[in-house]
Amino acid sequence: MDDAAASNTTADDAEGLIPKPKGAAVEELIEIVKTIAYALAIALVLRVILFQPFTIPSESMQPALLKGDYIIVSKYSYGWSRHSIPFSPPLPAGRVLARTPKRGDVIVFKLPRDGRTDYIKRLIGLPGDRIQVVEGTLFINGKEVPRASVGPMDDPSDPNFKVTGFRETLPEGKSFLTFDRYTTPGDNTEVFTVPAGHYFFMGDNRDNSLDSRWTKETGVGFVPAENLVGKAQIILLSWGDGASPFKPWTWITKAQPKRFFKRLK
Repeated sequence: MDDAAASNTTADDAEGLIPKPKGAAVEELIEIVKTIAYALAIALVLRVILFQPFTIPSESMQPALLKGDYIIVSKYSYGWSRHSIPFSPPLPAGRVLARTPKRGDVIVFKLPRDGRTDYIKRLIGLPGDRIQVVEGTLFINGKEVPRASVGPMDDPSDPNFKVTGFRETLPEGKSFLTFDRYTTPGDNTEVFTVPAGHYFFMGDNRDNSLDSRWTKETGVGFVPAENLVGKAQIILLSWGDGASPFKPWTWITKAQPKRFFKRLK
């Protein structure tokens, strides 16, 4: 009995050491490659059709968005164009299932002069609108946009300084905070008439934003409808200055949990 048991164990062990046929190994490799390909395809479809993450690299949208915010953008909000696809392939112009954005939306779009660089600003002017800034006050179609001072606010860029905050209320009723730091050329502009099929954008940090107040050659200019990538919906995560993907401890020490899962207005 004992000899038989030992003999069986030895046979089983020997059988386990027999290498798989080459054909079986190749089939297993093919299955692994197919699984990876399926996963990548699903991720690409989700990124093109539904959502895409972005990291805020600048201060132009303070105080709504801070440098280091990690946001989620909905790709379906305005329909899809070639700019909905990574690297903006040379597909026909226009949008599929196009939807008109609302004034006040915070939107990611491709910079008109190169069609590649991602910008994020607030939509201020719709096609046919007349936009002007006079002494820092925004006018839409000849009417002043109400703005109420909220007094000195902490400067997100430097905690040792204060910045003047204003609450603006657009004609449709959307309200949000803007910063006024000092006098710049953007505080007094000509009247801009937004062409058909285009939009006019401004940053909430009015004196530190390169936007549609400057021409396409030097700034943003008017943004074609097909350049819209999607609507910024939520701040998923946020890290302060000094955070680095190559320094894992900063993921905790530089985290800003008060900004986690914050919906954008």
